[in-house]
Order: sequence, then structure tokens, then C-alpha cells
Amino acid sequence: MSMHAAAVAQAPDVCYETAGRVATITLNRPHKLNAWTTGMQDQLRELLLRADSDENVRAIVLTGAGRGFCAGADMTELSARAARGEPPAAANEVPADGLAANFALRQSYMPALRKPVLAAINGAAAGIGFLITLFCDIRYMAEGAKLTTAFARRGLVAEQGCAWLLPRLIGPMNALDLLLSARMINASEAEAMGFARVLPAEGFLAAVQARASEIANMASPRSVAIIKRQIYEGQFQSLAEAIALADQEFALCQDTEDFREGVAHFIESCKPNFTGR
Repeated sequence: MSMHAAAVAQAPDVCYETAGRVATITLNRPHKLNAWTTGMQDQLRELLLRADSDENVRAIVLTGAGRGFCAGADMTELSARAARGEPPAAANEVPADGLAANFALRQSYMPALRKPVLAAINGAAAGIGFLITLFCDIRYMAEGAKLTTAFARRGLVAEQGCAWLLPRLIGPMNALDLLLSARMINASEAEAMGFARVLPAEGFLAAVQARASEIANMASPRSVAIIKRQIYEGQFQSLAEAIALADQEFALCQDTEDFREGVAHFIESCKPNFTGR
């Protein structure tokens, strides 16, 4: 075996790198359009939690290697498991009642991360690949990229909470359109539905990383984490509860380093130096 072949064989299925306070996590099975395996689930979660706990990282980009983002479950693996008589993946066990239960399941832990996660959908996203992008905070698609829910054309159902989340993102009619037909849509239609923002295919990943860098370097990480929590917890709150939380956090932020820095950099017209404190 050549040295190059050995290096390819040893490459992880999910890769991680950081630059300029942005962590980029890459699904890395380009020869199979990054088709999803059971091992990738744990790898992705481990790397997202790693980025979330790294004080030198303030934003996360999730993308796919090669021509695709993630073409869905690896059918070879599924067929092999079925042939061995192995049961399907275990269902989520819902934690104790309370708000935290909503953000502790297979993909729903992603909204609970403190750092924003930007999906860079560089190519085809289907099935589980589509689901992963739903739980990202901001979605970008490259011109020419396509996506499909796929479930109804596989005899499956709306998996892992997407029947709850998708209508909130794009409205019930658009959600039913995508879920019932399982048709393929292109980036421009996804943008028209409000699902993602489209960027040119050339230089796509760098453009998404630049958007992430703007958040990472120009916004208070403390503010970003709290605003993200407000948005997701707000899905389960009354208006009065959301206002009460905002009032509480507003009072707290006025005694922070980041608030003082935010005022100073505005007055002095200079780049901010937020500490997150």
C-alpha cells in the first residue's frame, strides 16, 4: 500500500480544525458523499462539545468534504446490520421533565451549545444529513447544492424531531411539501422557503467561515451565548416569560466587561476586544 493510500485509510470520518476563533468540523467520507455511519454520530458530538468548551473558539462551521454535505445513512452499513439481524439504533430516552429535556437528545443537543453552529451545505444533503442541518443555528447553501428529506421515499417517518422543528423554520405548508413528497430541491428554492441563505459555489466554505469569523471576532461571546439560549428557550415560553428572561439578562449584562468594551469600542470606533466576561 502506498503512503498516500495509508493516509487516506487512517483519515477520521469527521475532521476538526481551528483558525481565527472559528472551528471547522468536516464530515469526511467524500468517496461516499459523506454517507452517515453510526460511528460518525459520536465523533460529531465529541467534536462539537470540544469546540464548545474551547475558550479560543467562538463559532463553529459544519461542512462536508468533497462534492456532498451528507447523502444520508450509509445503506451498505444498514444492509450489513440487517443481514446480521441487528436491531435498529436505539430510540432516544427522554430525560426528566423540564426545559433541559428538549436539548439533550440525539441531535437536539446542538441548540444547547453555547457557540453558534453555521452549516456550510456544500453539496447534497439527504435524510440524516438534512436533519443535522436543521439543528444548526444558521444554514448556508452553495449554489447548485440540493437537499431532500428522503424519509417518505424510504418507507420512514419524519425523524428525530424534524416534524416539530421544520414547520417552525419554513412554515407548515413548506414542511409538509418537503416531508410528504421527499422531492429534491435546489439551493434557490431552499432560500425562498427561508431554509438557508445561498452563497456562490466558488469560495463557498471560505465565505461561510468569514461569516462565522465576523460573529467570533466582532460580537461578545457572552451575548452570543445568551441570545442563542433566548431564541431556543423562547420556543417553549410565553411572551411574558421571554420578556422576563430578557429583563433579567439585560440587568446582568450591564455589569460585565463585555458591556463596557461594547460601549468603548463604539465610541472609539475601534475593533472590540471582548473577553466573554
